[in-house]
Amino acid sequence: MAHVEVGGVKIAYLDEGEGDPILLIHGFASNKQVNWQYPGWVDILVQNDRRVIAIDNRGHGESEKLYDPADYGAPLMAEDAKGVLDHLEIETADVMGYSMGARISAFLTLNHPDRVRRAIFSGLGYGMVAGVGDPEPIASALETDRIQDINDRTGRAFRAFADQTGSDRLALAACMRSSRQKISEEDVANIDRPVLVAVGTKDEIAGSPHKLADLIPHAEVLEIPGRDHMVAVGDKVHKQGVLAFLNNVEA
Repeated sequence: MAHVEVGGVKIAYLDEGEGDPILLIHGFASNKQVNWQYPGWVDILVQNDRRVIAIDNRGHGESEKLYDPADYGAPLMAEDAKGVLDHLEIETADVMGYSMGARISAFLTLNHPDRVRRAIFSGLGYGMVAGVGDPEPIASALETDRIQDINDRTGRAFRAFADQTGSDRLALAACMRSSRQKISEEDVANIDRPVLVAVGTKDEIAGSPHKLADLIPHAEVLEIPGRDHMVAVGDKVHKQGVLAFLNNVEA
């Protein structure tokens, strides 16, 4: 697997296919394989003549593990994503992020608008502005020795997911406890790229996709029927809607 050092941190990435580039940024406790390869995103995008770049966020997958919360946060992780684009000499790309990856994608779009052609915010609606709850139960669950001792439902779900993906739980706990720089409604309103907000109709974490899209001048909503936060990623409606957006919406 390819790596590049960005700001002194080793970031793993894959680079497959040819055509218009799209950068994929996974969610918390996931990685490029689990979020994008296993559900078929890489294959379907390559088959639709896209060059697919998918990164492992710092602390995740095959990227470097860090244990200080100060070494995380979406703005910093957005700079990792930009660094991979710099390394590959890609001037402008479509960017798609899921959950935490959507927040990272938003900071990338806000701080480096010249590098983003279109943005897809999946698995995150108005929670991008309002936040998605207290991080401490999830961080504590990741540090707990036995999953059966975890009482918080959301914490247990993320802990089970971290175990399933073979993640470094202490690195994830540091990431979860990182400083959360908020994105204000005014900031979101300054995103002038075409945006697709894609959220499952049973997602209790993401917040309203419509409320977020209403703030963004050139945004539209894709509802993923009957899917919650954990299973919306690979849904066929999700894939079809993203492909339609990429193929039909001009940047």
